[in-house]
Amino acid sequence: MELSNIKYKWPNSLDNTFFKMIYIIDDFLSKKTFKIIKDGASDFKEVKTPGKSFWVKEPSKELIAHFEDRLEAIEGKEVMSILAFFREAKKNQDNEWRIHNDTIIEGQQPDRALVFYIKGNEDDLNGTALWEHVEYGDTYNEPENVEEFNRLLKEDSNNKDKWKLKSVIGYKENRLLSYPCEYFHSKYPNEFEGSRVVFVMFYKII
Repeated sequence: MELSNIKYKWPNSLDNTFFKMIYIIDDFLSKKTFKIIKDGASDFKEVKTPGKSFWVKEPSKELIAHFEDRLEAIEGKEVMSILAFFREAKKNQDNEWRIHNDTIIEGQQPDRALVFYIKGNEDDLNGTALWEHVEYGDTYNEPENVEEFNRLLKEDSNNKDKWKLKSVIGYKENRLLSYPCEYFHSKYPNEFEGSRVVFVMFYKII
């Protein structure tokens, strides 16, 4: 099992090969902007989906636009959000592994997803885990096969026998993690003692 919790820097060259991969940017927002977001990350509402509940909060259009603008400056192309929300996990709330990927979101296929770390007061290593499936490996990229995509969510997502932990991108406040949507991942660990709050966005690069 490989666990990674290392420091990351800006790439030397912003080329297409780099952005097909996972990247991490620390201190993504200014201290002032981050404090505003952190102070407002409260009052989460439960949203029930088939077999699972999420505790989320809808972001403002201005915040989504700000993230789109920042990503466009990094990636050098237009970015369009498909879905974005704040999400909270804590003890006895959102405590399943639910290993998955994001090949299909709102009936669309996003290019990338981001996790922006806001709160996470655990003593042990925590963050975002990347997994390898026994059949598909690191990724699943068959958006036309909706039946298999749904089966993976229903049958395999909490069956640890189906997965091998590859790495953990450790929590650090104001850290942005961006990855291709076909990568299998989950929060880490599955249950938090304190409150874990992140901002999530699934987006297309146009």
